[in-house]
Amino acid sequence: MKRDTPKNVLYAQSGGVSAVINASACGVIETARKHRGKIGKVYAGRHGIVGALTEDLIDTGKESPATIRGLRHTPGGAFGSARYKLAGLDKNRAQYERLIEVFRAHDIGYFFYNGGNDSMDTAHKVSQIGAQMGYPIVCIGVPKTVDNDLAVTDCCPGFGSAAKYIAVATREAGLDVLSMARTSTKVFVLEVMGRHAGWLAAAGGLAGSRASEAPHFLQKVKFCVESYGYCVVVVSEGVRDADGKFLAEAGTKDAFGHAQLGGVGPVVAQMTQEAFGYKFHWAVADYLQRSARHIASKVDVEQAYAVGKAAVEFALKGKNAVMPVIVRKSSSPYRWTIGEAPLSAIANEEKKVPRNFITPDGFGITPACRRYLLPLIGGQDYPPYAKGLPRYVTIKGASVPKRLRSPFVV
Repeated sequence: MKRDTPKNVLYAQSGGVSAVINASACGVIETARKHRGKIGKVYAGRHGIVGALTEDLIDTGKESPATIRGLRHTPGGAFGSARYKLAGLDKNRAQYERLIEVFRAHDIGYFFYNGGNDSMDTAHKVSQIGAQMGYPIVCIGVPKTVDNDLAVTDCCPGFGSAAKYIAVATREAGLDVLSMARTSTKVFVLEVMGRHAGWLAAAGGLAGSRASEAPHFLQKVKFCVESYGYCVVVVSEGVRDADGKFLAEAGTKDAFGHAQLGGVGPVVAQMTQEAFGYKFHWAVADYLQRSARHIASKVDVEQAYAVGKAAVEFALKGKNAVMPVIVRKSSSPYRWTIGEAPLSAIANEEKKVPRNFITPDGFGITPACRRYLLPLIGGQDYPPYAKGLPRYVTIKGASVPKRLRSPFVV
């Protein structure tokens, strides 16, 4: 895209955050700062797309290089995220027109949207409405999701660290249960995230390399307790019954229209108690699994930064409506590079665990799955510590003065 003066950037975080989404933000901002002749100011939407719609923007230029650098090891979403899905262009065109209005008011020529399937759909639609309204806007998706379910890319930034947390927690909890199983708890159930895809539950399988080691699985509960003295089950929040119904659906919907799940851990634990009478405990990893930066995968951190950096580089090369993807070159030794894919191939698609990654009985992972997963949890990238606790950064969050008179309510 040929320009007379540098255009500004709008970066926004979307959906559930992760231990490394800020590393992607760091990649975007640091790379943009290296191209001041082509890029003007770098803004961020406060609470993601909601900030973009309401013209509530953060001037990242007010943040020091040390703070931006510190984002690489800080969990959560430093600029705020939101579960807010824009309707289709045909249903609520006004939302997209409002975004273009904000872009025009603040001379924004680049939009980097850091999120999952729905976010890639939004970025794609924004590129379309920009073209229709005659406003040149470059839209680049930045991948993120602990569910690991984005199409095309080999893996998703955020998943490797969450997978590492689940594998470590399962191994450690398994040793705890084993030590007490003779007179106390015999069954432990760990509920993990993963609505449909099941990748994090599969990652729990990395905890054990022998049949006697956790995790074990529901249909094998009695066999495991009788054979090994205890049983550990890792179950996805999105597990379904034979009729395809979520085992723990609460009957409500979230902001993206997905079924709100009500906690499958206690359901499965109670099932084992009713069937066999074993004493049980259960836990929900919940936000702990996606925010555990203290045990993040080094590979995951590096990939998260790389896709943020690549997004800016793609934009400067004139690419539009694309997303950086991770391309696996080999698994042993693990080698990867950055490729690209059109947003149209990723938007609203869902990559599930391949059947050949799951054992024939449905309750374990295969060697192929282990070969895929192990490199993604590789290496340590500890944050700096002070007085025994991780030292994370907090942004100033300086607001950009508003230029539009008309407010927008979301």
